[in-house]
Amino acid sequence: MDLARAAAAEIGRPEWVGEHLSAQVEGDRLVTHLFACLDPAYPGWHYAVTVVRASRAKHVTVNEAVLLPGSQALLAPEWLPWKERLRPGDLGVGDLLPSSEDDERLMPGYAQVADDEVTEDGDDKQMVWELGLGRARVLSDTGRESAAERWYNGAAGPHSPIAGAAPAQCATCGFMTPLAGEFRQMFGVCANEYAPDDGRVVSLDHGCGAHSEAAPPAPPSEPVTPVVDELGYDHIVFDDTTELELVSSEK
Repeated sequence: MDLARAAAAEIGRPEWVGEHLSAQVEGDRLVTHLFACLDPAYPGWHYAVTVVRASRAKHVTVNEAVLLPGSQALLAPEWLPWKERLRPGDLGVGDLLPSSEDDERLMPGYAQVADDEVTEDGDDKQMVWELGLGRARVLSDTGRESAAERWYNGAAGPHSPIAGAAPAQCATCGFMTPLAGEFRQMFGVCANEYAPDDGRVVSLDHGCGAHSEAAPPAPPSEPVTPVVDELGYDHIVFDDTTELELVSSEK
């Protein structure tokens, strides 16, 4: 144990080597000693020093000394490729985000296709190209479905709090501009500069308080002050009120 503690102090500092935690037998004449690590930068870690005595040898030697994490150790997250770590909003000015050749969200686009050119199954290729755009690739079915699901379930969809409190849906708003293509059936772009979604894609069943047909709230009704008619009679004060007679002002 003393030899193992001295080896742990060599890879760290003597004051960082804490109490002896346990000894694990790894094999014949092979034991690993565990010491608590007191280094403030490595809470929950421990020093593991393996000592061994060769066959017919009289002295014990150090085989390995390492710093290992324990069950409560603070560890770095599992490494992920940069494409899986990327999140919306990470792309900044001057950054490049190239799309791979096998990106399933994209498919080849065709600027010109002959009228008689069909696939082996007899399907017209007009189903998979966009006329006149001249782009190398366009959105595939997977790309469209992914975008539609992301937009619809996001803050610009029908389930957001602002849509639940809206007086009407975007489908009836004069500021809503429908998208082209298949997206036109579900989405449009808000063109109201005072709306929170100005210039953004919104679902047709989304909504906000800036709807073009939103009416101002009706003013609250105030109770009517009672009117007392004091012109139809006179106030007469009597010293003796035993006999009173109502005198009309019309007489």
